[in-house]
Amino acid sequence: MRNKPPKTLEHALHFHDSLASSIPIKGRGATGNIQGRYEVDQRESFDDGWTDNTREIASIGEDDEGEATPKKLRTIVTEERAKSILNNHNSPDLPFSVTLNPYRGCEHGCIYCFARPTHSYLGLSPGLDFESRIFAKINAPELLTQALAQSSYRVEPIALGVNTDAYQPCERELGLTRRLLQILHDYEHPVALITKSSLIERDIDLLAAMAAKRQAVVAITITTLDPVIARTLEPRAAAPARRLRTIRTLTDAGIPVRVSVAPMIPFITEPDLERVIEAAAEAGAVNAGYIVLRLPWEVAPLFKSWLEAHFPERAQRVMNRVREMRGGADYDARFGARMRGEGVWADLIRQRFEKAAARVGLLQRSSFANLDVSRFKPPLLVSRGDEKKTKNDASQLSLF
Repeated sequence: MRNKPPKTLEHALHFHDSLASSIPIKGRGATGNIQGRYEVDQRESFDDGWTDNTREIASIGEDDEGEATPKKLRTIVTEERAKSILNNHNSPDLPFSVTLNPYRGCEHGCIYCFARPTHSYLGLSPGLDFESRIFAKINAPELLTQALAQSSYRVEPIALGVNTDAYQPCERELGLTRRLLQILHDYEHPVALITKSSLIERDIDLLAAMAAKRQAVVAITITTLDPVIARTLEPRAAAPARRLRTIRTLTDAGIPVRVSVAPMIPFITEPDLERVIEAAAEAGAVNAGYIVLRLPWEVAPLFKSWLEAHFPERAQRVMNRVREMRGGADYDARFGARMRGEGVWADLIRQRFEKAAARVGLLQRSSFANLDVSRFKPPLLVSRGDEKKTKNDASQLSLF
């Protein structure tokens, strides 16, 4: 069925809700491929008696007994050449203003990921496409070097892996994050990394050397200690116990680690708040932070479908509590409110967090603020034809 494209958030979510499925897909966070809000043509499913639309949309098959079973969805990684690599923002909610994302989309498949709607810009779905259609910016190292070499560049800490995890599975083979870190290490540029992956341990050599100069900090996100909930919530991220071991490993190497208890999902992950903070402190974390559940744009219907698939008995209670913190809506994008929420329940979460963090010594200023920008040495670029290369690259080429 063809319809006019949605003009408002309410219209967009109407279309999305009509396409969402509540059937789990093993190893994936989303339960379907809803349409992005920028699609010119919108499809609205309905039962005409001839097909099982739910099964079709959820991309599932049948077992020998005729029961619905998930099909295995293959991840496709596409290499692309980006035009720029550093992103600037002016959000007062964040301790950094420059971000770097080597990938678009994220195979971890966290159902709550605020970055899911960015796949709509590509004409792809924020649902299954976001976690199975990954784009790797293969020229990211080159672009970073060029950006750092600009005479107008003003050094400040770069947050690496904000929209999508820089250590998602394809990084093991592609190594883009490793190459970016090497550049930041070589030019003594401060960096903060945010991840749920134990793959970050691969780069301890670089991170430890940078941390010794106050040029590297790491944030490990732990949403819950319950491995069953984590497996459905963040299906391809490291298990909670493994993330705790990563905190210990990084800490033992002298790298300051912050634990991010996020997102706080009422009646799902929220009961684990104190336990996560205590476990992270025991593992060596130096400070902590939290964020309440955010449901911007297409994330709202995707999350609701996930609730119906995994926690149908709690779904209504969860959404009622979310709306209590968001002025009756699924989401409030205002600065100051989007990360913490408002109202009685949001205040209760804040009080619980502060008491728990203070009890174990994690309620202190973010280590991000302690990063040293004074050592930065910008790359020297030399021209060779129409190409720009660093001085080191040019000297290596002269050998041939």
